[in-house]
Amino acid sequence: MDAKTSLILERMAVASLEKCVAKLSRVSAGKWSVAAAHVSCRSMEEAVKEHSSGPGGTGAAVYFEVRGEYPFTSMVVFRPDDIDTISRGFLGFSFSKLPNFNQAQELLLSELGNIILNALISSLSNALKRSFLPSAPKCLQGEKPFLLEALWASLGRAGRYSLVTVMLDLKCGNKVTRSEVIAVIPENMEAALAAVLKPAG
Repeated sequence: MDAKTSLILERMAVASLEKCVAKLSRVSAGKWSVAAAHVSCRSMEEAVKEHSSGPGGTGAAVYFEVRGEYPFTSMVVFRPDDIDTISRGFLGFSFSKLPNFNQAQELLLSELGNIILNALISSLSNALKRSFLPSAPKCLQGEKPFLLEALWASLGRAGRYSLVTVMLDLKCGNKVTRSEVIAVIPENMEAALAAVLKPAG
């Protein structure tokens, strides 16, 4: 992946998610924003190792798989300890913290993840002029390396992929929680996006 392609992927992801969080901010109680974005080329082992050496703790993730000509996966990772802030910022009222997620909390994260990931998937679909049919959203809870392994499962462990990461902040009152949007883009999809989005010359 060259620097131009990396920048194209980053700009496209940020643009789609900025539109998404602007809509979320208008209809929910919290203020959403895009905090940071990064694109890198990684194998699954490298991504897992990188996150294993970072801060510990569990995450709650919602993820999609898209099959077909351009198979890819995407995930939103939330902080389970911030479920009260997430629920208050999205619904207007807080869920209590529990040792394990209950059905209502899973439904909340699935719905929120569905909105965020569909914004990203739609931008990829529009760019490539292809219809993508994602799987039903799946909700997982566990350490970050475990979540990343699940993200790679349908694509296969071998090979290097473009890893698009966008951080989203949700501010509600005096509290801020950060979620992480991750998309794993295979080589053929990256090449197709570069071909249609790179400026001439």
